[in-house]
Amino acid sequence: MMQAKQTPWWKRFLRASWNQLKRLNHRFLLTRWLIIIVLLITLVSVTYLTVVAKTAHVRDLESNLSRSTVIYDQNGTQAGKLYAQKGTYVKADKISPDIANAIISTEDRNFYHEHGFSVKGYGRALLLAITNKLTGKNQISGGGSTISQQLAKNTFLSQQQTLSRKFKELFISIEIENIYSKQQILTMYMNNAYFGNGVYGVQDASRKYFGMDADELPVQDAAVLAGMLQNPSNNPIDHPEAAKERRNVVLQLMADNKKIPQSKVKYYQSLPLGTKDTFTVGNNYKYPYYFDAVINEAINKYGLSEKAIMNNGYKIYTNLNQQQQQSFQADFKNPNLFPQDAADGTKVQAASVALDPKSGGVQAVVGGRNKDVFRGFNRATDIKRQPGSTMKPLAVYAPALENGFKYDSELVNKKLSYGKNHYTPKNINDVYTGKVPMYQALAQSLNAPAVWTLDQIGVNKGYEAVQKFNLPVTKKDDNLALALGGLSTGVSPQQLAGAYTAFANQGKLTKPFYITKIVDSTGKTIVQNDGATPSQVMSKDTARQMTSMMLGVFDYGTGTTAKPAGYQVAGKTGSTEADSSTDADATRDKWIVGYTPDVVVATWEGFDSTNANHHLENLSGTGVNSLFKHQMEQILPDTAQTQFKVQDSATMVAAKRSRTNRSTATNGSAWTQKAEELNQKLLDKGSDLTDKAIEKARSLLGF
Repeated sequence: MMQAKQTPWWKRFLRASWNQLKRLNHRFLLTRWLIIIVLLITLVSVTYLTVVAKTAHVRDLESNLSRSTVIYDQNGTQAGKLYAQKGTYVKADKISPDIANAIISTEDRNFYHEHGFSVKGYGRALLLAITNKLTGKNQISGGGSTISQQLAKNTFLSQQQTLSRKFKELFISIEIENIYSKQQILTMYMNNAYFGNGVYGVQDASRKYFGMDADELPVQDAAVLAGMLQNPSNNPIDHPEAAKERRNVVLQLMADNKKIPQSKVKYYQSLPLGTKDTFTVGNNYKYPYYFDAVINEAINKYGLSEKAIMNNGYKIYTNLNQQQQQSFQADFKNPNLFPQDAADGTKVQAASVALDPKSGGVQAVVGGRNKDVFRGFNRATDIKRQPGSTMKPLAVYAPALENGFKYDSELVNKKLSYGKNHYTPKNINDVYTGKVPMYQALAQSLNAPAVWTLDQIGVNKGYEAVQKFNLPVTKKDDNLALALGGLSTGVSPQQLAGAYTAFANQGKLTKPFYITKIVDSTGKTIVQNDGATPSQVMSKDTARQMTSMMLGVFDYGTGTTAKPAGYQVAGKTGSTEADSSTDADATRDKWIVGYTPDVVVATWEGFDSTNANHHLENLSGTGVNSLFKHQMEQILPDTAQTQFKVQDSATMVAAKRSRTNRSTATNGSAWTQKAEELNQKLLDKGSDLTDKAIEKARSLLGF
């Protein structure tokens, strides 16, 4: 009797496993649980995708695409436009039917018979997705998008080819189909499609490649445009042979789709391309640094995306003063206003910003002397450089006045050492007079008395004052070096200008901002900003005394060569040493911040990277002084030219001495002086009441 053949072990294992699985399934209902889990995942996914589609603001799509984002200045006058994926928008009756027929025949033959998606197309896409997953590629290689899906992708989604994006595209395209007619969808698509060479939309493409309007385009040229949609680089300017070959394919597809007679195909295919470029681009982005800053604020402060800002047809109202902005930009193109370039040709860089001290509105900004790059590095807002002596009014003299000092208080002007580390500040000329009045110490930017004063009032008071001025300081900066601008991170010109608004605005600090209002394409106001409420960071009397001292900076101090002819300006200069150079005059940063009651301007100069071969020379009368002087002489005539209500400190001291001498001569010095002091207080009080009355009147009248 023959022995039965033994079953292989692996078959026995599989059979046993299968039997065990059936028992478990019978006991725990695994199949049902699996179905429930799949249905639950499907429900959650569909719910999520539906929410994505419903919150995509599809109803605003047509108005968004048909309008460019416009930026307005402080007077409500149009200053420029923003657009990226947008060309000249034209209505359906201004587009040749041949363009629509060519696009439908090429991109989506069943466009009029589907509701936003193609089952066959999605089947191909899913098959490709599975294939790519199995081969280790986590992306889709294309697959059957309808015109509605392409419109959804181009306007609401990124170009990243992922399965997640593909499903979002599906649901948004269905929402588009629910809201718009087929003609509206096709018109939006044709106006939004990309045709290479930075050209969007069939109108601009027709001008760019054939020198005519979209409604004039003949069949053969319409086929060229349709053929470029899948590969815009194959356009008739850059690759004429490839464009012609693709055109001929499209012409045959049009015949197959019964949009042109088959008998005409060879004739159309035999025609030359006839390329002609009459497309012109308007210079709507004429204030690049200002517009960049507006976009950045809209993104960082109000949560808009760059894509939405550039393409959704917003009206953005700003604090822009076009006259000031134009003069800034012209000045930065004038090499005579800047120090000499480095030996290797590297330019000295610079940045300037102008603010309205009452509101904080940024009226003009330029962030460099280089070629404009969209949303590039803006030194007026982005740099972090040591502010040097421009910190003295903020960290030393304003808090000193708040703590009992006067503008003419005598300060110690000696070379002293402080603390365990023997910190020893030196005056620039290494000359010390023993004592010096505060206003002279500030105007001449003497280091020794500034540090002595900070030590007298307490470093922490200076540190807290700088924080009130909204400058970025850390605990590392809570030391005597703060008096001379020794910060761990540094400041930008915009931050420094913002700090000085308090001196120009009777002790009230305002925060720099650009945007006052944003209106979407439907007319709805989505942002309203009149500026933050000013914060009182020092008394009015302190602000007046600070202004009287800082007038001396330009009258007889370190800023005399920067004083604009015919105008009174208060402010401060500053510089920092270039540690990497053996040159005693080597300077890393030069600053001037100046103000009137109407405007604050901060200007910085220096090299992006400072070293032995790239540094400024500490020469008075050159560089930033020339630039600042020229800027103010152009800006100030366009302001209200409000006069300061205080004289410079040297004049006030001279007048006080004169009064003292006269009083002594008439033997009534005490009573006369008290009377004059009382008179001055009454004048100051009257000025305050007048200011309040004017502000109240403006408020009531809506100004």
